[in-house]
Amino acid sequence: MSTASAPTSDRIELAIGGMTCAACAARVQRTLNKLDGVEATVNFATGRAVVNGAGELDPAELIGKVEGAGYSASLPKPEPEPERDDPARVRDLRRRLAVAALLAIPLGNLSITLALVPSLRFPYWDLLCVLLATPVVFWSAWPFHRAAARNLRHGAFSMDTLVSIGVLASYGWSLTSAVFGTSAGPGYWLGFGVTAAGADAVYLDVAAGVTTFLLAGRYFEARARRSAGAVLSALADLAAREVRVLRDGVEALVPVGELAAGAEFVVRPGERIAADGTVTSGASAVDTSMMTGEPVPVEAGAGDEVIGGTISTSGRLVVRANRVGADTQLAQMSRLAEQAQERKARVQKLVDRVCAVFVPVVLAIATGTFAVWLLAGEPSRAAFEAAVAVLIIACPCALGLATPTALMVGVGRGAQLGILIKGQDALEASRSIDTVVFDKTGTITTGRMTVSGVHPMPGADRAEVLRLAGAVEHASEHAIATAVVTAATEEAGSLPEVEGFSALPGLGARGEVEGRRVLVGSPRLLADAGVEVPAEATEVIETHRSRGDTVVLLAADGALLAAFTLHDEVRPSAPAAVAELHRLGLRTVLLTGDHESTARTVAAEVGIDEVIAGVLPAEKAERVRSLREQGRQVAMAGDGINDAPALATADLGLAVAHGTDIAIKAADVILVREDLRVVPDAVRLAHRTLRTIRGNLAWAFGYNVAAIPLAALGLLNPLIAGLAMSLSSVLVVSNSLRLRQFTGSGGSPVDGRVPEQVEPAEQPQVPVEQGEGAGH
Repeated sequence: MSTASAPTSDRIELAIGGMTCAACAARVQRTLNKLDGVEATVNFATGRAVVNGAGELDPAELIGKVEGAGYSASLPKPEPEPERDDPARVRDLRRRLAVAALLAIPLGNLSITLALVPSLRFPYWDLLCVLLATPVVFWSAWPFHRAAARNLRHGAFSMDTLVSIGVLASYGWSLTSAVFGTSAGPGYWLGFGVTAAGADAVYLDVAAGVTTFLLAGRYFEARARRSAGAVLSALADLAAREVRVLRDGVEALVPVGELAAGAEFVVRPGERIAADGTVTSGASAVDTSMMTGEPVPVEAGAGDEVIGGTISTSGRLVVRANRVGADTQLAQMSRLAEQAQERKARVQKLVDRVCAVFVPVVLAIATGTFAVWLLAGEPSRAAFEAAVAVLIIACPCALGLATPTALMVGVGRGAQLGILIKGQDALEASRSIDTVVFDKTGTITTGRMTVSGVHPMPGADRAEVLRLAGAVEHASEHAIATAVVTAATEEAGSLPEVEGFSALPGLGARGEVEGRRVLVGSPRLLADAGVEVPAEATEVIETHRSRGDTVVLLAADGALLAAFTLHDEVRPSAPAAVAELHRLGLRTVLLTGDHESTARTVAAEVGIDEVIAGVLPAEKAERVRSLREQGRQVAMAGDGINDAPALATADLGLAVAHGTDIAIKAADVILVREDLRVVPDAVRLAHRTLRTIRGNLAWAFGYNVAAIPLAALGLLNPLIAGLAMSLSSVLVVSNSLRLRQFTGSGGSPVDGRVPEQVEPAEQPQVPVEQGEGAGH
């Protein structure tokens, strides 16, 4: 608990503790919204409340209201991002589940066998069962008892209430029977006869089984929730912690929080840029891939804008800070991602709403059953048996298993197909998806530059120009240089040594190879060196620039020898993936920061319906939000840090696993395989899993509704009620296991089955556009 003395504000965030279900979040939200002028949103998945007020809000008052409702609250820690789900809680659930499972298995075998077969009983067998059940009922099931007690103190009910009462009633009846003795007459009618005397002490396996099943579901849910805020921590990790501020011409290393707008700071090679700003002096290739997803570093020199969080790779920069702290593009992206994560699981909300009514109704029925049987002149034992049967048959074990078992099987099958599903939010979001938005670089394309053409000038030898270009570029780490070296070594073999190598930021590189002075770079580099560019080369440059390709020229001893064209290749599986999405009735959109012509060339090659081009990184989430405001249900597939807010904003975020760690953490679904047909596979698997969850819930609700009247009328004794409850759980689990039969269009890397390839509609094979320019 934190007694907040923080200054008041019209928007306050609180970390909420003690919530065990969406009903708890709804209760906290209702409590906060009772305050005048307050509009609160409580997210169970992230464990956070966002409170907005017409005037100033007092954190202490808000925390007091939450604590009055039976939950804990505190202001978020000053670190970049607090842990969303305490790992200690996950470990605690794991320990309780392990103890429950280890004791419930022998307890179930022992209690049922000895209750039904008197010849196998031994002295104090029933007390041994009680001994095995006690740790499960009071230690493993403690989270349910604690939540039920808290809810009852505030006049509320949840699934925890029914679980706690059912477990304690089963245990209490069994303990009473073991201590005071059982009836000497026959036990219960099982449909084929009656059990031996003493069979009324077998409810301990019910108490232990319910606890074990529900703990398993809660443990899995807690693990899935832990990743809800991971994207925010990852985004925070991109920010520089310290900055070299220039003061009177002297560098001073200070915490980044001391950097003010207008101040100048130094960025050395390999360091992160601390804030958005303008380069005042120096030159460097800046790696912006973590922010823009583009594979080619951007050349930055005096007058150029740079983004905080990117890395200077090759030179020293002096930057004047324009936007610092919360105003930087990185901080804005973090806020977008956090706001987009404020959404709740619809299926679980439905379960908790039903339970809010279902639980008190069941308790009333059980109490009424006991009273009616007594008023009818039946023995108290018979009345208690009927009431306990109502509680046990109504215990929502199948209801608690409906979502986590389907989720576990769906996630497991997805993992075999290269699809990692983070939680039920992803499944629920998938049910009405009608539009799939693709990032271009690294998603539709490979994100790796390749040499698409070598154009020797008349009289020049192809192998020779490759050897010369490869020798010079071998000393550079630039993405274009890597592509040229790869092409040269594949075709020309070993490369000669370069002497006097010099990188020319924004232009290219120079060096001496086998006594020849060699230049590799942009047309501007050659023009500055006085090298004449003949008409043949000019035609190559203009043709490929119009397609968006990158053009690199090679000159030796003052004469142009060759032109190299480079582009980022489209993934071979992209047209098939897009065609499969169209077959599913989904519309496709290409969202990219590239020029319109570049984007339309790629879209035409793979068959994408719509193009949104020229979008800045921070605008991607806004474009996705705009599509949703048009009434579309959007899935977003991307791989760059700049995609993270868009992935979180979309109804369903799909991240390719070779992308950045932040994009992966922002997404709902992670696509492990390189084959893009995994995208429609993910959509279909999510649909199938959600349908399974709904079927499970329908069965669980229907079972309880049908069975409770039978138990109240005495037609189901507690033993049969326990068996029926277990059968209901088995049916739910069996239905979930059917998801293992799901197969993807791209085949399973585990079972080796590869369905027939999807043939996309023919598209013109046009080289992928990579942007204007040539220098590096």
